[in-house]
Amino acid sequence: MELKLKRKIDNYLVSWKQNPERLPLIVKGARQIGKTFSIELFAQSYKSFVEINFVTSPEYKAIFETGFSVENIVKQISMINPKFQFIPHKTLIFFDELQSCPNCATCLKFFALHRQYDVICSGSLMGINYQEIESVSVGYKTDYEMYSLDFEEFLWAKGYSDSQIDSLFENMKQQIPLNPAVINVMTQYFKEYMLVGGMPQIVKKFVSQNNFSGLLELQRALLAAYKEDITKYAIGLDKAKVNNVYENIPVFLAKENKKFLISKISHGARNREYVGIVDWLKDAGIVNICYCLDLPELPFKGNYNPQNYKLYFKDTGLLIASLDDESQADLRANKNFNTFKGAIYENIVADMLVKAGYPLYYFKNSKGTIEMDFFVRDASNVVPIEVKANDNSTRSLNNLIESSSYPQIKYGIKLCNKNIGYNGKFFTFPYFLTFLLKKFMLWKIETNKNN
Repeated sequence: MELKLKRKIDNYLVSWKQNPERLPLIVKGARQIGKTFSIELFAQSYKSFVEINFVTSPEYKAIFETGFSVENIVKQISMINPKFQFIPHKTLIFFDELQSCPNCATCLKFFALHRQYDVICSGSLMGINYQEIESVSVGYKTDYEMYSLDFEEFLWAKGYSDSQIDSLFENMKQQIPLNPAVINVMTQYFKEYMLVGGMPQIVKKFVSQNNFSGLLELQRALLAAYKEDITKYAIGLDKAKVNNVYENIPVFLAKENKKFLISKISHGARNREYVGIVDWLKDAGIVNICYCLDLPELPFKGNYNPQNYKLYFKDTGLLIASLDDESQADLRANKNFNTFKGAIYENIVADMLVKAGYPLYYFKNSKGTIEMDFFVRDASNVVPIEVKANDNSTRSLNNLIESSSYPQIKYGIKLCNKNIGYNGKFFTFPYFLTFLLKKFMLWKIETNKNN
């Protein structure tokens, strides 16, 4: 029997259906992260399900040619396939591969006002022009961005329950070190997650067979598919330059400061020649961008340099799959993640923070004496996060906390291969607890508010 993965979108879809004021839903996300499967599974809760895929059934693109009224669209769909049933208040209409028929977005306003049928749209971020969609459906849709599996979903796939995961969070809240046996098991699973990544097809294969056989081939096929989609969908951009940026991400992550420099990817390259390319890769769900703050202070959004950034792969399994064969062999045989100048740990933390809902920012002062990997915040404080591939000194973290130059920094967080702890200045958490960091920060805000 095929393994069915529990996903966080499952509960979201149930809540969406229960909301009497629900609007048509657009599920956004990179290719092959399980959007269609999750929506089809959810559709079983409806009496009638109308699924239209604009790639496999392009004839449905014509249903909007005679107007966007719900009655007209239902009529046109029924003319193409009379077996579809449209039962008021008991039907889910699913428009899949929206990027192949952006015209479909115009109908969302009419379905929102009509209120007799539930509508979900989905498609690859790589091909959807959301500015175009937003312009015709603003106020008449809800967006949900889906990601590949996060570590919590990976643990679900391994058989862990919500109560077992809650017990990890209780240790974080109370600052109680985890049992060494728990640390060892969780660290092992986390290393598996780094190698496997979160793409559902690959996770299913790994969990089912409990080994890495055949995974690299699947991962490299996905990387090739992304390159193919760049050629297909990077409209209005120099596709060779998009590919050039994409292929150079591992090169820059291997460098000491990991900063991405356009001038270094090809001879004579200039930032102005690459305008829009990095943003397109981010919007396509391929990379995470981490911007350099001018100063480590709030608000983050008005305090960063858009020309100064690091790029990370969205999926660490795909980052590792992009490395050379020798690195592959070392990582899979020896789990030697301390190589590659800490880039793999940094990449996985970046991905986990984004999946938790955080934008990414880092900081490096002009003297180069302080460099901090990431930042989050509580109600009023800036909270630096240091990612340590090796358990060496935390000079930058200490300097930020102790310096009077950074009054909004009162404490920090260190992520490393150590147990839970707090030394009066910063919290220490093992890497694998990063997926609970947002929950921990919200709990701290609530606790401080009540004290």
